[in-house]
Amino acid sequence: MAPRHTLPSWTLFLTVCAVGIGGTFQYGYNVSIINAPTQHIQKFLNETWSSRYHRELNADLLTFLWSLIASIFSLGGLCGALIGGSMAIRLGRKGALLMNNVIAILASILMGISFPTGLFELLIAGRFLIGINSGVGLCVQPLYIGEFAPKHLRGGLAMGTSIFLTGGILTGQIIGLRELLGGEKQWPLLLSSSCIPALAQLLFLPWFPESPRYLLIDRGDELSCAKALKRFHGSSEYRRELEDIQQECFALEGEKPRKPWQLFTDPAVRWQLITVIVMTMGQQLSGINAIYFYATYVFEQAGIVAEKIPYVTLGTGVCECLTALSCGLLIDYVGRRCLIIGGYLLMTLWCTVLTFSLTYQELYSWVPYMSMMCVFAFILSFGLGPGGITNTLTAELFVQSSRPAAYMIAGTVSWISFFTVGMLFPFIVNGLKQYCFVVFLLECFFVAAFIFLIIPETKNKSFLEIKKEFNKLNFGRNARKKETELYERRQLQD
Repeated sequence: MAPRHTLPSWTLFLTVCAVGIGGTFQYGYNVSIINAPTQHIQKFLNETWSSRYHRELNADLLTFLWSLIASIFSLGGLCGALIGGSMAIRLGRKGALLMNNVIAILASILMGISFPTGLFELLIAGRFLIGINSGVGLCVQPLYIGEFAPKHLRGGLAMGTSIFLTGGILTGQIIGLRELLGGEKQWPLLLSSSCIPALAQLLFLPWFPESPRYLLIDRGDELSCAKALKRFHGSSEYRRELEDIQQECFALEGEKPRKPWQLFTDPAVRWQLITVIVMTMGQQLSGINAIYFYATYVFEQAGIVAEKIPYVTLGTGVCECLTALSCGLLIDYVGRRCLIIGGYLLMTLWCTVLTFSLTYQELYSWVPYMSMMCVFAFILSFGLGPGGITNTLTAELFVQSSRPAAYMIAGTVSWISFFTVGMLFPFIVNGLKQYCFVVFLLECFFVAAFIFLIIPETKNKSFLEIKKEFNKLNFGRNARKKETELYERRQLQD
């Protein structure tokens, strides 16, 4: 008889909230808030340069400094992704997140005092540090949640990563309105407000347990693991999870946490690694940035007054939040494959329709409204599939010893793709105009095909069961024999 599944305990739900507020919320919030004060920051750069050097800042240098302030965030994110896995191994998942808040508070102080001190260099340093904070958060938060969640709720709880990310974007859009902190005098407060989520996590997260899998498999502390499981799952439900962790611990006996470069040379994780790289690149290169770039133009063509466009743009943030919540409710019922493949196929469809509607934008009066519908439909499709499930699958495809290294690789690929899109995207748009969506529809279609052919369903499966599924791909018919040989070879190396 199948085990009776229970709803998540309050401890599970509140831990996800405590982890998310200082984790992916920071990423979404800091990506969002930099857009509102663009003109005010450029004015500050001009005035600072004039008072310091007694001459005007030329247009090219102004563009360079502004681009540096905006893009150094992604460089910091890359550094955060590279150190996030190591922090999670040395300090524990909870410890890494708590230490990460120190970086966020320091970044907030630097950005806040940049205006009164007249030092724009502090703004650049602050954006770099908050990028490191976001990179660590994006790496460690899904790792922590994926390890303490019961397997029948793992997808829904892991969607907390996406829910808090989109919540951060929406909050940043709201706080960045000129009536709140987006005005000329308030923008230093807007940029330094990222210390509030950091302080909230420092206040609430210490009350919750460390990852049970980390405690038993990495630290060998079975007593603390059992106590943590009781807190997370209740005294009547924790034994099933403890047995699952003990089985994984037994299977990994003697295997230490892997380094990222070791995964590239290990045939036992070949297809898991390829899958994570393809999914991560697919998420960043899917065209979501192009949609946001074209959103203002589409809204203008639909007759919306320029002053009202920031309020309409809030609708895109609301769409992302709603789809993240919907995906969280559906993922453990429908499954990962159905949602992510369906999301990419729908995005392919909306890219096709949007290409035609932008081409014939001025031919019929109703076409701009179709373009507007496509913008919202694309965002909904992205949030329902690729936006939410990519991080969840990264946690599920690897066992304990490989998981931190896998997140470091995924984070590195994500931030490099994010930076590459930021650099190349304007040239793609200028060169192809509305036909740039042909590139994105092809990308979405091929990623959907790859997932359909390669990725098995991971719903309600333990990490060891998922590993066995991939062994069939990695080793073919000789899966069991090859796995035994690799295990014996690693034991000799250790």
